[in-house]
Amino acid sequence: MLEQLLAGSLEDAQARRELRPLAQVEAEAIARPDALDALDALHPTDHIRVIAEVKRASPSRGHLAEIPEPQALAAQYEAGGASVVSVLTEQRKFKGSLADLEAVRKAVSIPVLRKDFIGEEYQILEARAAGADLVLLIVAALPQRTLARLYALIRELGMTPLVEAHSADEVARAVDLGSQLIGVNARNLSTFELDRELFGRVADQIPAGVIRVAESAVLDVSDVIRYREAGADAVLVGEALVTSDPIATLQSYLSV
Repeated sequence: MLEQLLAGSLEDAQARRELRPLAQVEAEAIARPDALDALDALHPTDHIRVIAEVKRASPSRGHLAEIPEPQALAAQYEAGGASVVSVLTEQRKFKGSLADLEAVRKAVSIPVLRKDFIGEEYQILEARAAGADLVLLIVAALPQRTLARLYALIRELGMTPLVEAHSADEVARAVDLGSQLIGVNARNLSTFELDRELFGRVADQIPAGVIRVAESAVLDVSDVIRYREAGADAVLVGEALVTSDPIATLQSYLSV
């Protein structure tokens, strides 16, 4: 599944490149105001931080929510206390777009994450051109040399890489990059099965001073408590927010 998702995202990026050449997107990226400091926004505190996601659908759950105005949902996230808004821009399975990200960037004053299946420089440049402050890199999707190259470009453009791991070996690869923001995703992106205990098993491998993000398997406050007790500084939540009252749900999480 991960290979299919990455291949589809690269095909879609190629189609966009035919309409907006690399040189144009690069110029737009460089012309953007400086990216917001996501590490500061997610700096550990006495309470959990939340990365709140604009998410219409997923391969594992199908349709979740219409979200005709992603900017309105993002504004609710900010009002509810989210530290970062994540925007799924993958269009085939998650029904997102870069237009969603652009709309969200205009609506909020907190950092915005482009969450997609990133495999080449063009996607990173268009993320910055659209206003992203962070870009997701999935360790399982990329050879280490490619991962390091894309990581360096994200940093060069002033953005923050969120490096996502799904195993102890992948956490080690993320640490080797010098990552300051590491996510551990409980959902295996090859099989889409959940391992709710994964974060707790690998959290100690993430060095002190690195922000630890628990991703997936957050449905209610008990899940947030479990991740917090296992050492998470932040949780990334999508489904539970788009299928509920987002402000009330966020505020219940932020009490942890």
